[in-house]
Amino acid sequence: MNRSAAEIIQEYGPFPGIEDVHGVTFDGQHIWFASGDKVSALDPASGKTVRSLDVAGHAGTAFDGRHLFQLAEERIQKIDPETGRVLATIPAPGGGGDSGLAWAEGTLWVGQYRDRKILQIDPETGAILRTISSDRFVTGVTWVDGELWHGIWENDESELRRIDPRTGETLDVIEMPSGAGVSGLESDGGDRFFCGGGNSGKLRAVRRPRQGSAAK
Repeated sequence: MNRSAAEIIQEYGPFPGIEDVHGVTFDGQHIWFASGDKVSALDPASGKTVRSLDVAGHAGTAFDGRHLFQLAEERIQKIDPETGRVLATIPAPGGGGDSGLAWAEGTLWVGQYRDRKILQIDPETGAILRTISSDRFVTGVTWVDGELWHGIWENDESELRRIDPRTGETLDVIEMPSGAGVSGLESDGGDRFFCGGGNSGKLRAVRRPRQGSAAK
């Protein structure tokens, strides 16, 4: 297992009127983040929020290339990012105990915080397709280059972990500095992770380590 200290490239926020950052996703241009009663789009170049949607956002956020998916208490809402309209709703597998959310392989991947699990679910029905167990409280979830990463936040300690999606074995650990909790997690598809900072009201960009790509 590779273990390294997080290299924080950039911090965004705190943002006016936003106390908590929950879920995080990336549409190729903007970072979207959930903050309770809205989901906002952030320009990573300027660090400014460019628009917000008035939809509930209590935990993870995902993007499938066209739509946003947003955890809102005990449900997952499919949202048109242009209008903010909720197009469909499925039950969240944890019934409100859900944390992270990611899109990969045509399915949704849902973190279960206190249950210490990641579930792969059908985005149309919510049916559970696969269960991966962790030994820590799971927050954000993301896929990049065939790698499954998740955030942990437990006893004021946070890490980013790459795990084997078949066995749940931890392969890489990135240790966040003290006080830099990870709520949401998303990859930009390259060398950056975007991390929601929970009640700090911040977002952080963390460098993805090179050895993570090589250690197959």
